[in-house]
Amino acid sequence: MSEITPEVVEQHGLSPEEYDRVLHALGREPNLVELGIFSVMWSEHCSYKSSRLHLKKLPTEAPWVICGPGENAGVIDIGDGQAAIFKMESHNHPSYIEPYQGAATGVGGILRDVFTMGARPVANANALRFGRPDHPKMKHLVQGVVAGIGGYGNCVGVPTVCGETNFHPAYDGNILVNAMTVGVADADKIFYSAATGVGNPIVYVGSKTGRDGIHGATMASADFGEDADAKRPTVQVGDPFTEKLLIEACLELMATDAIVAIQDMGAAGLTSSSVEMATNGKAGIRLDMDKVPCREEGMTPYEMMLSESQERMLMVLKPGKEAMAEAIFKKWELDFAVIGEVTDTRHMVLEWGGEVVCDIPLGPLAADAPLYDRPYLSREEYTAWAGITPITERPDSANPGADLLTLLASPNLASKSWISEQYDSQVGADTLQTGGDAGVVRVHGTRKALAISTDCTPRYVFADPYEGGKQAIAEAYRNLCAVGARPLAVTNCLNFANPQRPEIMAQLVHALAGMGKACQYLDFPIVSGNVSLYNESKATGGGSAILPTPAIGGVGLIDDYAQMMTMPFKAAGETIYLIAPEAWATPDPSRSHLGKSLWLSEVHGRDEGRAPPVDLTLEKAAGRIVRELITDGLVSAVHDISDGGLAVALAEMAMASGIGADVQADDKYTAAQWWFGEDQGRYIITVPDTQAFNEALAKGTENDETAAVGFTRIGTTGGDSLLGVSIEDMRKAHRSFFEGWMG
Repeated sequence: MSEITPEVVEQHGLSPEEYDRVLHALGREPNLVELGIFSVMWSEHCSYKSSRLHLKKLPTEAPWVICGPGENAGVIDIGDGQAAIFKMESHNHPSYIEPYQGAATGVGGILRDVFTMGARPVANANALRFGRPDHPKMKHLVQGVVAGIGGYGNCVGVPTVCGETNFHPAYDGNILVNAMTVGVADADKIFYSAATGVGNPIVYVGSKTGRDGIHGATMASADFGEDADAKRPTVQVGDPFTEKLLIEACLELMATDAIVAIQDMGAAGLTSSSVEMATNGKAGIRLDMDKVPCREEGMTPYEMMLSESQERMLMVLKPGKEAMAEAIFKKWELDFAVIGEVTDTRHMVLEWGGEVVCDIPLGPLAADAPLYDRPYLSREEYTAWAGITPITERPDSANPGADLLTLLASPNLASKSWISEQYDSQVGADTLQTGGDAGVVRVHGTRKALAISTDCTPRYVFADPYEGGKQAIAEAYRNLCAVGARPLAVTNCLNFANPQRPEIMAQLVHALAGMGKACQYLDFPIVSGNVSLYNESKATGGGSAILPTPAIGGVGLIDDYAQMMTMPFKAAGETIYLIAPEAWATPDPSRSHLGKSLWLSEVHGRDEGRAPPVDLTLEKAAGRIVRELITDGLVSAVHDISDGGLAVALAEMAMASGIGADVQADDKYTAAQWWFGEDQGRYIITVPDTQAFNEALAKGTENDETAAVGFTRIGTTGGDSLLGVSIEDMRKAHRSFFEGWMG
């Protein structure tokens, strides 16, 4: 074994203070295997050492939550003895280094998190952030990431039903690839990761272990230097066909009573899976490294323990069930090996060639891993640091139709069909909606459907992390309500830069506070998630941090999919209403209504102002009203208003249907405020029968909360234009960005 020098410690991502903790935990010097194991288990990616303190404050419970954070994925009750299981994960650094494999293995890893718990995956979603389209590397990154997501998801047979893609210079040197999977299981057949039963066999299944992905977790917990390409060996290589076999083999074994515990080998591979299982079961673990199936010659225990080769699982079986389990995995042409046993020592012991090559107490590795209360700026200090001030000189729109075309052609609002057409959204034949406010998939064999949405507006979070965190949750809530779903729970992917900088830590802390407040008020608990820190790059010159990006994955339930709502206008001659806070009828002179808006940046090249505030009371009331209107059959189309404001939302409804609209502005607002302001808590609805609609509203206003929500009649559907622009010209502008960029 090589000597542990300060340089070796630093290469493993441990600070001198952390290495002192290792010495104290062991009572001696570690060998290289032990150092490697501490290195990955204490990385941000595995230990959450900078975020754990603040994550504990999030609301995670509700009567319908079966399992919250701490397992492979979150589990919620969806009735009839069924559960939805879901999670979101990041694969940011690997996707920048090797976009196809980075994105593909991100999808593979999140699929495993879900089927590990006994669920059949039914839908994938994603949230992608890229840098400037004219950055020399960006086209290659977009093509690779999209091909990787499509290549893996399509092959494994899980539909990709929704997602979002943004562009901003802050992601030039560090793109974000966040992948989400939703699965369905029987509520009484959920599988957990706690290894119990002294002497029970520990079994390795799936693919063989190779040298790919070694130090992946450590690499994902550091910022980028100039040597990004040199880190290529830390990126895993995925095989979706093996994953498909693994899903089927695991689900077949899960139908028996053989499994005590199961864990996928994700970040930090065999190390994290075995440590987590033993820790959760308050047990110990002994592994015989000579029995680990390897695909390369001469692999050492260090390499085996830190490899992040894909499509692998670790299980604890009941004694005597090994032969039956082996027969199932051999049938599916997968490796199967008994590599160890559960012990009562609370230690991880590894043997190789008849010698003990690692003996670590489990406490310091997991439960007692470092926990940091890093310094952060107050909200006021942060606002001053970020230079956020109100807009002083407010521009107006002389030609809203022309401005609308400019927005539709901009990268962030352009049609993403070039992306979505590379994903199979229909495989499995249960997809009911893509391309609307949320993706919707039927729960197979029932009348129920799950609605899924991914949301975050990073420019708001940068301007005001607290309001931006609230807004990300509120928009996910709105998107689910807009398709008629009852919002149930949230998963998240918290992407931030270097937490050792107080201004970045402030973004994380205040965004979490805003998210927690919104989740609590909206009865929308967080049941799973992932933290990705150090998303910044020295390679772009001078160091650049991403925008704070707490991506939210929301899941809701539609009891009868016949009542699912969609976005396109349905017929000419229907009345268009704007649902907005009642207070919106009187413009607020203290607010520009245009701060941080896409209109301000795309049309005027100005990135100014404050993020729009979120009123949670009104969000909840408006969401409930929208769901009731849908259930009562009083509306024919619903769309929430977000990026680009009212005009863009109307244009999306018109382009999706081929039906135009005759709409009027409210002259209490400037044209820019009315058409392009991004005020929150708003929806557009179309009403076929206004008399029935008004009678229902008259009954509803007895409720005080409802009275705070206003309904403004803004026009009628019909014709083939909007704001003087033909639908054909809108569609042409909408398609132009990707068609021009990708040729």
